[in-house]
Amino acid sequence: MTSTTPPSAPSVPSVLSAPDTVVPDGSTAGLVASIADLVAEHYVFPDTARELADLLRRRDGEGAYRGAGVEELAEAVTADLRSVNGDLHLALKHHAAAVPSERGAAVLAAMRREFDTSLGGVPRVELLAGGVALLEIGPKMFPLDWAAQPLAAGLSLVAPARALILDLRRNSGGDPDTVAFVCGYLLDGRTHLNTLLSRQGEVAEQSWTPPFVPGARFGADKPVYVLTSAATFSAGEELAYDLQQLGRAQVVGEATRGGAHPRDGWTVHPNLELSVPVARALNPVSGTNWEGTGVLPDVPCEAPAALERALALATARLA
Repeated sequence: MTSTTPPSAPSVPSVLSAPDTVVPDGSTAGLVASIADLVAEHYVFPDTARELADLLRRRDGEGAYRGAGVEELAEAVTADLRSVNGDLHLALKHHAAAVPSERGAAVLAAMRREFDTSLGGVPRVELLAGGVALLEIGPKMFPLDWAAQPLAAGLSLVAPARALILDLRRNSGGDPDTVAFVCGYLLDGRTHLNTLLSRQGEVAEQSWTPPFVPGARFGADKPVYVLTSAATFSAGEELAYDLQQLGRAQVVGEATRGGAHPRDGWTVHPNLELSVPVARALNPVSGTNWEGTGVLPDVPCEAPAALERALALATARLA
């Protein structure tokens, strides 16, 4: 999941003026030190944060990153960040195009390019046999101020269907507010979906379905099936998990990647963004989340076969 962008901007290390393909000699240490400091200050688990910061400093002192190009450095640092607890939201991301320096802006710039080429995140709406509708949401759960209109159009269009198949097999994450918006079309009444706990273990935010959604609701009574794959991640996983835990949908397909911690981003170089989880999710039904395990399907099958399997289940149930 991607957290909303805070208003403050990070302190920008001096390497921001470096060329976009290499880290100048002597600058790697300063760059890695700034990354270690950000992880230590912001990662949601303080003990692990200190361990990771120490690991990066030690690896840098050993020369592990010396002479690396920007893309190689991103890969090496990411491997080290994930070596302690396997958190897939922890990453040093390489962006081919130069990214903004404002906190959280790098991922939004990349998402905007995807939004503009995916019909606003609703690339497929189709009526299948027997009055079953298919709605694909992807490749992201885009920020709600961008995605509300295309999602409302797609969800309203499928509202009269006898059953609904939500295809999240290519959805790799995004905005939790958009998850709540989609759930609002599939549930009746205000429903608690998720709670975010801060680094200090305090309630930082709760996610509820909105009291009003534009257009027609599919409603809470007709069958819903959610398709997943090993590529489904983050906010895409949250949508599947929330509906599954509420007993609102059956999940069909593969276990998902397993990233439940909302993250924030810092630009540490013109082409490098540090992604750090800053909170953890707590589902009100399960009392836990899908971190590390992924969302486990109710009906396991290979992802390419999931649509056919879900359609067969829907047809049998409607019959």
